[in-house]
Amino acid sequence: MAIHDIGNGCENGGRKTEEVTVLMVPLPAQGHLNQLLHLSRLISSYNIPVHYVCTPAHTCQAKNRIHGWDPLSISNIHFHEFPVPSYETPPADPYSSTKFPTQLIPAFFASIHLRESISSLMKQLSNTTRRLVVIHDSLMPYVIQDIGEIPNAESYAFQSVSAFCVYSYVWENEGEPEVPESKIFKTLPQRHYPEEFEEYIRIQFEKQVENSGNLFNTCRAIEGKFLDGLSKFKMSGSDKNWAVGPFNPVVINEKELNPKKRHYCLDWLDKQPPNSVIFVSFGSTTALSDEQIQEIAIGLEKSEQKFVWVARDADTGDLFKDGEARRNAQLPKGFETRTEGKGIVIKDWAPQLEILAHSSTGGFMSHCGWNSSIESISHGVPIAAWPMHSDQPANSTLITEELKVGLKVINWKPGYEIVTSETVENAVRRLMDSAEGEEIRERAKELSKAVKSSVLEGASRMEMDSFIARIRR
Repeated sequence: MAIHDIGNGCENGGRKTEEVTVLMVPLPAQGHLNQLLHLSRLISSYNIPVHYVCTPAHTCQAKNRIHGWDPLSISNIHFHEFPVPSYETPPADPYSSTKFPTQLIPAFFASIHLRESISSLMKQLSNTTRRLVVIHDSLMPYVIQDIGEIPNAESYAFQSVSAFCVYSYVWENEGEPEVPESKIFKTLPQRHYPEEFEEYIRIQFEKQVENSGNLFNTCRAIEGKFLDGLSKFKMSGSDKNWAVGPFNPVVINEKELNPKKRHYCLDWLDKQPPNSVIFVSFGSTTALSDEQIQEIAIGLEKSEQKFVWVARDADTGDLFKDGEARRNAQLPKGFETRTEGKGIVIKDWAPQLEILAHSSTGGFMSHCGWNSSIESISHGVPIAAWPMHSDQPANSTLITEELKVGLKVINWKPGYEIVTSETVENAVRRLMDSAEGEEIRERAKELSKAVKSSVLEGASRMEMDSFIARIRR
């Protein structure tokens, strides 16, 4: 997105009054924190003050993990860190009957206590601006419920998942009307959440505020028809939907990155042929059992394909209390010796964007979280789809059946189940060493070109300009 330098403030009796001020309210989970921090960076480039509010630990988590951009690009964002009551941070259970990250649920419930602090901040900011714009995660309406008491404030919901996924929810809630997408929606697996998370959702949506519109981290080159479909249904009282993504950089400029902090895996990738390496990562919230890790390792080794595998433990609700990657992956004896030169196992945080953007990366075995999905699509990397929970099965269907830029490792169903090494090996070979995989790779590269064109030349920039014009009206 272009950097805008139009002035935004004026003087009012010696006190500066902003024309527009934006307040960001993320859900305290990595994929949500990350997306709203990137959106904050984009909006602040229009010379609009942006305030980002969360707990101290999660604000630190968001800032520490920003990648792909110059870290200084968030230096003009105002961060507000509000404490919440202490809560338990259980470790992720790799043997749970569900792959949903139940270890994060206590942090979600603790975030409910941000309401009073956020209400005070909204009132404070509203006194220094003509219009206060609150952009809240769609799973965080409870804490901004007092916005109705502020006459110069309006709210917008940020949808952290794909437009395809949201449209499937709305289509279902509307009684499954006959629309062109009905057939594919009917094939989606039934959603399944733990009771505790269902309770959290209930609390949030009982306090649903009427929004002025919805923001999506996507673009019309990827999901145009689903965004058009959503406009026919008024979510939270509005038919306004802006596709202002992808938020991640679609071109990585290594000159802007700190060479002293370049990850060692990128040096290894520099030495590999183009499109020869499969990147294997299942996100920050999923815990895999030792047995599953063994099966993945055996499958990768038998596939005889080059790989970069992120085998780290899942996040807890507070990284700074419990630390990262506490549990080491139990790899088969001699695995790393036998695969030396063929692959790398990373047991801590990895620079996913830079890996996906690297010319040697030719495939991505992924859980299909929306951040990972859109980053992979942006860089033309085809996906071996292995969804774990939540919106991921729907994203898997979008990627493999609608966009056709990936293939399915498994057909998802709720519950714990070991995926065999043979299944892993077969998926890797199909994607990396077959005519089918090459056709998928070519489609992925064509879609990437359309996405890059949208971001760098036209449609996505126009959508962002349209949203900025709306809040500046």
